[in-house]
Amino acid sequence: MARDYYGILGVRRDATQDEIKKAYRRLARELHPDINPDPETQERFKEINQAYEVLSDPSKRQMFDLGADPFGGAGAAGPGAAGFGAGFPFSDIMDAFFGGGGGARGPRSRARRGRNATIRVELDLAESAFGTTRELVVDTAVLCEVCQGSGAAAGTHPDTCDMCHGRGEISQVTRSFLGQVMTARPCPQCGGFGSVIHHPCQECSGDGRVRTRRTIKVRIPAGVEDGTHIQLAGEGEVGPGGGPPGDLFLEIVERPHDTFERRGDDLHCTVQIPMTAAALGTILTVQTLDGAEELDVRPGTQSGQVIPLYGRGIQRLNETGRGDLLIHVNVETPTKLDAAQEELLKELSKLRGEERPPGKFAPGQQGFFSRLRDAFNGR
Repeated sequence: MARDYYGILGVRRDATQDEIKKAYRRLARELHPDINPDPETQERFKEINQAYEVLSDPSKRQMFDLGADPFGGAGAAGPGAAGFGAGFPFSDIMDAFFGGGGGARGPRSRARRGRNATIRVELDLAESAFGTTRELVVDTAVLCEVCQGSGAAAGTHPDTCDMCHGRGEISQVTRSFLGQVMTARPCPQCGGFGSVIHHPCQECSGDGRVRTRRTIKVRIPAGVEDGTHIQLAGEGEVGPGGGPPGDLFLEIVERPHDTFERRGDDLHCTVQIPMTAAALGTILTVQTLDGAEELDVRPGTQSGQVIPLYGRGIQRLNETGRGDLLIHVNVETPTKLDAAQEELLKELSKLRGEERPPGKFAPGQQGFFSRLRDAFNGR
């Protein structure tokens, strides 16, 4: 059976601290081992000290009033509960395993951090390369100007919950193989906040924030690419209860370009030139992201050859320097010749000794299954 600490000291359950202290002092004088040395009196003296330790400590007294024994009566734990006294707080077990540290939980705050938001921003290639500034319209939550995040109507304030008395949680004592186990759960009346809003703000319905649309001006740095995420700290939604705002993320979507293909910080494009220009060389005018520039095609340029324009690619993100513009040359072979052109080409082939060229063979590209076979064979 659990001990009756009130009965041990001979006080009522609603006794004040002064009454408990007086009762303890009176019994301590009567039962002190120096006055009554017999073993039975000494055991009684230990009981009144234990009772006073419980009833003089508000938290231990509250635990005892709820039905738990802070010291765990030997007979209350039940069979198989050796080492766990009756009333051993379950929170202590959880704290021991999960690092709760035994600290008081208390009511949780109504103010919580707002959610993050993501907006997709479409850019053309030049904007990605050199950066740009955009004005974005954002649907978001902002602080309620009427209640300033408290959630209560003007002239009112949240009231202390009369069920949990501001603690935000209620305790419950149950019996288990551990003995009497005291658990705590959020107060169902206040939701764990410790206070109740009886008169919510009419503007935000007690949430402490309202939905609105606002315009923000953002600077997008040079060098971003498709899929880049830019974090704007504190530009997300204001949290419930006027909590701090979350972050706003910009997801970059880069539109395809008609001429250039982007590969990292480099740009690639293809230029077609006639056979005669490839053989004799020429100067072409090509369009770059910086405007028109001259391209020097050297004599004897072959189809598939790459001519670089250094520093005409994409600005490197958060670094100095730019990538390159790589121009792939495609040599066009004429398909229709008039009599004079055909005669000239025949004369040229005679002069070059190419009337019956032997042809030069090179290994062809392997297919997927051929490469897979060679990989298995260790080639």
